[in-house]
Amino acid sequence: MTKSASKPTLRKRQKDGLANHEVVVLAAYLAGAQKSVADTEDIAVKANELAPGRFTWRKYKDQINIDTVRKRLWDATKPEKGSYLIGSEKAGWRLTKAGFDFARKGVKKTNTTALGKQRKSREEHASHARELRRMMLEDAFVKFVKGRAQDITKGDAERFFRIDDYVTGQSRSAKIERFKIIASSNKRLSQAIELLATRVKEK
Repeated sequence: MTKSASKPTLRKRQKDGLANHEVVVLAAYLAGAQKSVADTEDIAVKANELAPGRFTWRKYKDQINIDTVRKRLWDATKPEKGSYLIGSEKAGWRLTKAGFDFARKGVKKTNTTALGKQRKSREEHASHARELRRMMLEDAFVKFVKGRAQDITKGDAERFFRIDDYVTGQSRSAKIERFKIIASSNKRLSQAIELLATRVKEK
């Protein structure tokens, strides 16, 4: 039985070593996890469309095994697997900056035309533009640009990331990763964010 040439598939990529947790990272990207939290079920559907049969039950090939997808999502949060995702089944999943970079490269190499491209709406473009302008006007970034990184306080860094003492754990990490993604096309800002991320982790 032959498959349509236009059907997006990663079966050939398996020979190049694309692991199952990497497939779900691409699926998370296609489900919008770089913009907001993505649901496990939505990611599972995209994963099955990308790699038909890899995440289905052996006996019931037309049914997705959610537990298999869930395990691969947790794998993608581990440092040894790239730390591509952050989140949980209850809270939803978001791409880290590392996951965002990996997914963008992976999607470009994969035929995902039939799955739809991730395009920003006008509202998203405007929101990102406002956020970039705000970040570049923050005291933390101004000090960084002027070579006064040593003067950047934890409070400066927290205001930059829009967080406070009540934003902790994964919520804090997710916010920082979101700003890394927003600033990914601005090298200077990205450098500042890497430094500022270390300041908000200080006790």
